Amino acid sequence: MITKLAVPIIVAPMAGGVSTPALVAGAVAAGAYAFLPAGYLTPEAFREQVEQTKALTGKPFGVNLFTPGARSTADTTGYRDRVRAQAERLGVDVGEPRWDDDHYAAKVDIVVAAKIPVVSFTFGLPSAEDVRRLKAVGSTVVATVTTPAEARAAAERGADVLCVQGAAAGAHRGAFENDAAYPGGAPLYDLLPAMRVIGTETGLPLIAAGGLTHGADVAAVLAAGAVAAQLGTAFLLCPEAGTSEAHRKALVVAERETTLTRAFTGRPARGLVNSFIAEHQDAPNAYPDVHHVTKPVRVAAGRAGDPEAMALWAGQAYPLAVEAPVAEVIGILTAQARDAVAALTRRWPVAD
Repeated sequence: MITKLAVPIIVAPMAGGVSTPALVAGAVAAGAYAFLPAGYLTPEAFREQVEQTKALTGKPFGVNLFTPGARSTADTTGYRDRVRAQAERLGVDVGEPRWDDDHYAAKVDIVVAAKIPVVSFTFGLPSAEDVRRLKAVGSTVVATVTTPAEARAAAERGADVLCVQGAAAGAHRGAFENDAAYPGGAPLYDLLPAMRVIGTETGLPLIAAGGLTHGADVAAVLAAGAVAAQLGTAFLLCPEAGTSEAHRKALVVAERETTLTRAFTGRPARGLVNSFIAEHQDAPNAYPDVHHVTKPVRVAAGRAGDPEAMALWAGQAYPLAVEAPVAEVIGILTAQARDAVAALTRRWPVAD
């Protein structure tokens, strides 16, 4: 299914309330595909979101799960103390650092029971048993990968499709490891070189992701061999998205650079530069410990409409995002992609 979409565009799973059931349903109604994110939700809330999405559309959609990583040994005490200044300014206290698995096992049980047709994983690989269970109910397993080594491991684990994430992607890097030696948690690969190497080494179908915001980008990755293009930032301004007003305004004004940071969660993620990022460039590589420390600050900043203490996730090409319903954005991207193909054909005609 995911390899033969009528409209080879996928709305990325944007956790934290951005990818709503309405956004997912609107995308699949327009002939594209979309993933509902399970990240940060309780099992009960996740199950409710699945049911809400099913109620809005009779068409198939996918689900994305965060794969739990190893417990970090990084000391977060000093970082928590430094974040307290922003917390006090917003009238809240910092959170307690702690590790959790995001209710992973319960969420796997939910997608297996619901027979979700496509299940993708971020931050690592599902166990061989989870892969077996999913395939037994007819689910296609998608692994998010950022390097050739991760792609090889995913292929060996039994992934059916690889979602190749390039360095320009907004929000969290999908890297399996959170290596402090790398700003991106692992070596950073631009999307097209990563696709070429990974496609050659694994032979698996590839979804291309990372910095794709225009229809010409979609055409480019399809020409490079992708079965579909996955976009997130391009849909942040849709009315169906749960993007906060302060986040929307920052995207529309388009005056900020993007950067990779661990400041908000302890995992590398790309967002718009603000005061919080600038003041916390030394954040420890401790996920989800740091996420829990800064969550009260981020929530309070969102309520106050203060963009300087929020996680304003966005890909590098975010100024190209348009304010329109999801179906209209998909239509715009499709038209742009066709124009790009036509322009290339004129420039380099197909030989008879």
